[in-house]
Amino acid sequence: MTALLMTLAVTLDWLLGEPRRWHPLAGFRRLATWLEQRFYARDRWRGVFVVAALVLPPVLLATELAELPQGWGTGFSFWALYFTLGGGAPRDPVPDAVDSPEHTIATCESVLLNGGVFGVLFWFLVAGAPGAILSRLAHILNARWGHKDARHHEFGWAAAQLDDMLGTLPARLAALTYALLGHTRRALDCWREQAPTWHDPNAGPLLAAGAGALDIRLGGRARVQDEWVERPPLGSDSAPEAADIERALALVRNSLLLWLASIGLGASAWWWFSRLGLGWNDIFNYLRENLLA
Repeated sequence: MTALLMTLAVTLDWLLGEPRRWHPLAGFRRLATWLEQRFYARDRWRGVFVVAALVLPPVLLATELAELPQGWGTGFSFWALYFTLGGGAPRDPVPDAVDSPEHTIATCESVLLNGGVFGVLFWFLVAGAPGAILSRLAHILNARWGHKDARHHEFGWAAAQLDDMLGTLPARLAALTYALLGHTRRALDCWREQAPTWHDPNAGPLLAAGAGALDIRLGGRARVQDEWVERPPLGSDSAPEAADIERALALVRNSLLLWLASIGLGASAWWWFSRLGLGWNDIFNYLRENLLA
């Protein structure tokens, strides 16, 4: 059921994108702005309080709603996943708007980072609707407050730490998927050698592996908060062109499809083993005796 819900939610997000009106995440963003204005201080504990006040109530409510009987819990979980994907399914980012090498690089990076969609899917698989909601809300708060500037360095610390923690595994799984579907050896080398130089511990593996898989150069000069900064280079020496944006989109689409296919196959295999009365120990012993010997 989880695999089916994920496939349906991703398909709906792919076709419709993020609803423009009455979206719960829009209300969450407005509430976050109000609480920041009300409680802001250059203090880590104040930031911890605000993050907890924003995240815990919806996650706890989702835990209760996901357990509703007679299909209501399943329906809630589906719509929760759709809304938390938030238009994250990869689609064309208007390539004709690309008017400079820096803009091409920024667009490719945005596509590869993909708005946290892999994190949402990972945590939905692990913890259902509460996990997906927690992942998306943490990502939103980190994007708003997790900066290293003077204003948010302390107040945004909790948001940044929470998002980094939740994104550790899904970011690396997504980076591995990029590598498998592109220039594998180059992607793995870039991930190992270049990702540690990047300022974000989860974006680094995604961008380095993605750039290596596509055999293009990312990073370098970029405009950050109205200032031009030099960032570490990622990938190869080939400057990206407008056509590489579609290649990046294809890489993310194929990675997403591989995730869904793998989850579906895993669920089918588990159902089949369950029908045979086999548990995890039986499966492990079978693999050890027949495949790992």
